[in-house]
Amino acid sequence: MSSKPEQKETHQANGAVLPIVPVDRLTSPDRGQLVEPSDFLGPDGDGVEVVVLESRANAKGVREEDALLENGSQSNESDDTSTDRGPEPASPLKETSFSIGLQVLFPFLLAGFGTVAAGMVLDIVQHWDVFKYVTEVFILVPALLGLKGNLEMTLASRLSTAANIGQMDTPKELWKMITGNMALIQVQATVVGFLASIAAVVFGWIPDGHFSIDHAVLLCASSVATAFIASLVLGMIMIGVIIGSRKMGINPDNVATPIAASLGDLITLALLSGISWGLYKELESKAYVNPLVCAFFIALLPIWIIIAKKNAATREVLYSGWEPVIIAMAISSVGGLILDRTVSDPNFAGMAVFTPVINGVGGNLVAVQASRISTYLHMSGMPGENSETAPRKCPSPCSTFFSSDVNSRSARVLFLLVVPGHLVFLYTISSMQGGHTTLTLIFIVFYMTAALLQVLILLYIADWMVHWMWGRDLDPDNFSIPYLTALGDLIGTGLLALSFHVLWLIGDRDSDVGD
Repeated sequence: MSSKPEQKETHQANGAVLPIVPVDRLTSPDRGQLVEPSDFLGPDGDGVEVVVLESRANAKGVREEDALLENGSQSNESDDTSTDRGPEPASPLKETSFSIGLQVLFPFLLAGFGTVAAGMVLDIVQHWDVFKYVTEVFILVPALLGLKGNLEMTLASRLSTAANIGQMDTPKELWKMITGNMALIQVQATVVGFLASIAAVVFGWIPDGHFSIDHAVLLCASSVATAFIASLVLGMIMIGVIIGSRKMGINPDNVATPIAASLGDLITLALLSGISWGLYKELESKAYVNPLVCAFFIALLPIWIIIAKKNAATREVLYSGWEPVIIAMAISSVGGLILDRTVSDPNFAGMAVFTPVINGVGGNLVAVQASRISTYLHMSGMPGENSETAPRKCPSPCSTFFSSDVNSRSARVLFLLVVPGHLVFLYTISSMQGGHTTLTLIFIVFYMTAALLQVLILLYIADWMVHWMWGRDLDPDNFSIPYLTALGDLIGTGLLALSFHVLWLIGDRDSDVGD
């Protein structure tokens, strides 16, 4: 049987050769009229079975296999993608190390300067009365700053994946994703803020054996109000960043999570300081204000729950997404306990300004890596599928950092950003005379060692955790980032406190502590 010019491929089925016709060729060149049925008649005038292949394209006309990054300048490979897939999915991330670093660099620096600003704010407010007399507020700091990992970074990762696989291409889909996810993070923020205040009260009460009901209500009101307002503002910023990234042809995975953190730490810490200071002022004359603030935000919970339940994508997270955010909050609170015990010690001068920086940078980098790995896995199917790409055993460090795949390449790029990034941030802090401390060579060496070790551990854990969760039928976008950023807070605070302690033992800090 002769084939027509447009029939470029044939399909063998039941011994018969069948023409394969793309669906977009069923219309005439002007797309105004269907092709005549006679075009599909055999030589004897009999009908011929036709196999129609649907062209899978998003709203921009880009196939889903290439939807993640369609910039031709980032790859010398052909744009043709084979439709015959083997067990190993074709890599959708056509990025070089240079392109990854170029896209990550600006958001990384922006996020880093946000953490520097947060550190400077904490260095100032630590001397306020509310931080002096209600020291449990320090325990709230890592837990609430960690909300960007629990909620905003998870939201950014979730929306980045949805955008990359074409689930936000139409206005209806976009609006549905926005309303459902915004309602979801308000529910999570209110609950996590309330639980964080309970953890702060418990961690503050256990060492001292002292409990004040007024201080407990103050912590609850400050935590819930801060979490709610910060999540509302940052959630709106995240949605704008992801939509803008897609329109500019930038991979949202590379920019969304760092930008979530760039303003996240600063906004959250400023809100916590201002709200707790205001409520502390009202504690004596208007004691009823704190309980009213708690009751107001908790009373809004049913509204956000109803909205979130209407969206199928957020309904699942609403029911099953509590374990990671609650456990992550508890982990961050342990880091807050370390901060609470060291920030007032003269031997640890500078801890307040450097803690948000080292924690923020580590959390930002590992969130980018986790989001990228998750998107890579989503391009090959759904969680639990394609077990070949999701090994459950711990990967070797060599496969995490030195293999040829794109995720290993991005891990190397992110790790190499640590030293130059922290040098810039340390110089900025020093030029602004923050931390009541002078930067010496031995301090920089110890600080960089702690920062490199923190990021090295986090990137390795991310490689294992994302694949392990995928193999366990858990969506890494919802489960991995809260754990990773919380571990970043704990590891960063612990290593920084250890570095300060060693420096004090060898006498380096004695001459550097200011007034």
